This record gives sequence, C-alpha cells and structure tokens, in this order.
Amino acid sequence: MPTNEQRRATAKRKLERQLERRAAKERKRRILMIVGSVAGAIIVVGGVVAAVVLTRDDKDSENTASTETPTTSSAAPTGPGTLPAFAAPPGLGDNCQYAATPDQASKEVKPPRTGKVPTDPAQVSASMETNQGDIGLMLDNGKSPCTVNSFASLANQGFFNDTTCHRLTTSESLSVLQCGDPTAQGTGGPGYQFPNEYPTNQYQPDDPALTEPVLYPRGTLAMANAGPGTNGSQFFLVYKDSQLPPNYTVFGTIDETGLATLDKIAAAGTADGAPDGAPKSEVKITQLQLDP
Repeated sequence: MPTNEQRRATAKRKLERQLERRAAKERKRRILMIVGSVAGAIIVVGGVVAAVVLTRDDKDSENTASTETPTTSSAAPTGPGTLPAFAAPPGLGDNCQYAATPDQASKEVKPPRTGKVPTDPAQVSASMETNQGDIGLMLDNGKSPCTVNSFASLANQGFFNDTTCHRLTTSESLSVLQCGDPTAQGTGGPGYQFPNEYPTNQYQPDDPALTEPVLYPRGTLAMANAGPGTNGSQFFLVYKDSQLPPNYTVFGTIDETGLATLDKIAAAGTADGAPDGAPKSEVKITQLQLDP
C-alpha cells in the first residue's frame, strides 16, 4: 500500500502533467487564433499558410513571427471556397460597442458612437488619397455597420491622414496592402477594439469552417485584427485574389482607379525584395475622407 508521501508525489506528477497539457493546448489555441503577424499561421487548403500580414502586430514577446513568410501545402486536393452569401444576423447594427484596449490610441482620437447605428444607406463612398495615387472605396454599411461606423468616425477625425501603409504582401495566395497604423510599425491602433462582422457572423462560433480558407477576391476592403473581436484601425486592401479563413471583416470594395494604384505599388515589390514587408515605394495616405 502506498504511503501518504507516495500518494502526494503521484498527485503532484499528475497535476504537473495536466498543467503541461493545458499550457500546450493554450499555445496551440493562440497559434490557431492569432494568425499572421501576431503569431504563426493557419495552414490553408490549396494554398498558403498566410494570414501573416493581416493581423495587427502585438508588443508582446509571443509575436516573434510578425515577419514570417507564407509556406505552401502540397497535399491539398482542392482550392478554397468563396465568401458565404450574406444573411443579416438578428440585431445587425443594433448594439455596436467599442471596448477600450490596454494600449492608448496611437493618435489622438475619440471612440465612435455606441449602440444602434443605421444600416441605411447600404453603401457609403469614401476617397483615400495617397502619394502613389487615389484609391476609391465603397463602404458596405449594410453588411458591416459597426465596422463602417468606426472607420467613418476615424476618417472624419483625420486619424488616417499622414499615415504610412506599413506592409505589402506579394505572394500568389496572399496579395494585400495593409494600412491604418499611425506608428507604421503594425502595433498601433485607436485605443479601442470591436467584434468581427461579415463574413465571420455567417458561421456559428464553433464552426470548423472558420479555420478553413475562403477566397477574398481582388478589390476587397477588410479589417486586420489580432484575433476574434480585436478590430481597431488597421485595414487591408486586396489587389489580387487571396486565400484566408473567414475571420477578417469585409467592409467594402475598391474601385478600378484604386486597383490600378495598388497594382503599381505591388509591382515595385517590398523594400527588401521579400514577399512580405514594407513597400519599396512608400505609400503615404495624405487624406482619407467620406465623400459628400
């Protein structure tokens, strides 16, 4: 019969194993959830491990993979699906909330109004003027009203003016320009965060499809994030069909003039020639505003 000391030792070892398993599970969860520049990536079917540039960089030591380049998966037999058809979830736009973050705003700004926001008009036009050319945007207020409410608020306060688009990705399966950080380091934001909208809200929270890639088509305007519910001010512009899990809020489209501007920026590549990094041709937003 084991002694009390032996029983305590056995219990201690069991507890240590449990803690180790929990820690490993938590690390795995973080890697799967915080895709991109925050930490690691999600292996996508038919393409790239490549949410790398679509998340806000974090200041924590966990985020050492912020410059990790995409890798391919050769075993996938099929390509990504498409973005799901939109079906308005109950209460769309009825209670927009913008929770304060531990980090202060990178530029002086007030949070947007909370509570109910209108979904009409369904689309709102905006203009993004850069030193590389103009980029016209059509904001999808009918699908992602809380996101458009925040973006419009930031634009009206001049938050995006005189800021630099800090990341360009030029791979075959991930082709985007990322902007919206006044620090130009990938760590900045407005001092608040808010939940995902379309297409994330077309799935149940535990749906495995949320980890599977879909096609974000050329001309898509979407939010960068550091995991579910951490949208802030950083956004990305898709200039070539890209593969991503549906965890990035789509809130608008880019016009043909804007796509021509993005094509020119992409053709110059990144500053160091890598598929992921600062654009070689500096992209500075001189003004971003809603159209009259």
